[in-house]
Amino acid sequence: MNPVAVIMKKRDGGTLTTDEISQFMGGFVRGEVPEYQMSALAMAIFFRGMDAAETAALVDVMLQSGATLQWPASLGTMVDKHSTGGIGDKTSLVIAPLLACCGLKVPMISGRGLGATGGTLDKLESIPGFRTNLNDKEIHTVVEKVGCVITGATADLVPADRKLYALRDVSGTVPSIPLICASIMSKKMAEGLNALVLDVKWGSGAFMRKQEDAKTLAQAMVATGQRMNVRTTALLTDMNQPHGRMAGNAVEVDESVATLQGKGPADLVELCFALTAELLISTGLEKTAAAAKKRLQGLIDSGAALEKFREMVAAQGGNLDAKRPIAPACEVTASRAGYIAAMNVEQLGFAIIELGGGRQKLGDKLDFSTGLEMLVRLGDKVDRGQPLVRVFAPPAKAETAKKMIAAAISISGQPVTPPPLIVERIIAS
Repeated sequence: MNPVAVIMKKRDGGTLTTDEISQFMGGFVRGEVPEYQMSALAMAIFFRGMDAAETAALVDVMLQSGATLQWPASLGTMVDKHSTGGIGDKTSLVIAPLLACCGLKVPMISGRGLGATGGTLDKLESIPGFRTNLNDKEIHTVVEKVGCVITGATADLVPADRKLYALRDVSGTVPSIPLICASIMSKKMAEGLNALVLDVKWGSGAFMRKQEDAKTLAQAMVATGQRMNVRTTALLTDMNQPHGRMAGNAVEVDESVATLQGKGPADLVELCFALTAELLISTGLEKTAAAAKKRLQGLIDSGAALEKFREMVAAQGGNLDAKRPIAPACEVTASRAGYIAAMNVEQLGFAIIELGGGRQKLGDKLDFSTGLEMLVRLGDKVDRGQPLVRVFAPPAKAETAKKMIAAAISISGQPVTPPPLIVERIIAS
């Protein structure tokens, strides 16, 4: 196999065979195909796309590049939730303990920040001592003991995705439907799941800017899950403004804890409950969304969900009660009166990266203390000088970030109707 020939074939709009995909990806994992050639193929895929057969082959090849988690039937039903990424998206930290409280098992393999979006592992590592590098034995132990785990992929688990994921982040090839589908579904299928729910986002803070593109991605992933005998549904959700109020690392953990205490923002609670309800229905634990949400509210009210999260954190070496430093706060204010008309949410994510809360290049060390608190939502009426965003930042970096944030928020003289949070439910056709 000549890697250059494969790159040129896709660059020119050709359809790759399963054998070409298998040999190229296998060579990449083994180190025989260098990173610059993998980046070139990723860019060709970004521009030329892949058809359904190519995407299915890529998922299969990536899945087969390493080991998969195996679970005894006696352990129970394995489920997971995955999001395509967004600013302020901390739902995993709330959903995993809720599912475990319902008796389901959650072997959640998560990732780090990708593009402008934050990463679940980065957020959790703001908890002192929390380990996201569990090996297979440790993953099994935590799932059996606690019921849920959130960790990174092991060296043996889908190594093709781990290597490609890092390259996509720094090569501008993140928002590609086949690459997103292959990345997500290879990891999820490697977990040995019985059921999966997908949170597929669209908007200015999502990889899919257009709602129809997000729907296409959701349909591709649902079809992939069903093809592999995993009960899979998806919710199409809005990412034209951050989820919840906090965006960053430590500040998102704080908001997740508040949500598990029953003090979370309404949009975050709505999304967490809707996604969790999908899995309760898929696994037959509840018949309706209303019944599922009533059960979940009871777990919040009783304190069981927070205690389960605390138990998971402790099992992974973390101390939820240890202080999580937050940088000094300053504010971005409205330059005029009017209505919050739009947010460039990707730009808000880049502002967090500018503060050190995300990576500009591989190997960057994060400043977990930085972040944003959104003080307004789309459609809100504001006065001139009213605070819009609270910025947690080292003084030396605050001014640059404040300018980026101010430029990302548009104010109109006319009232604005925000888009719905949950747009559509996608099921297998």
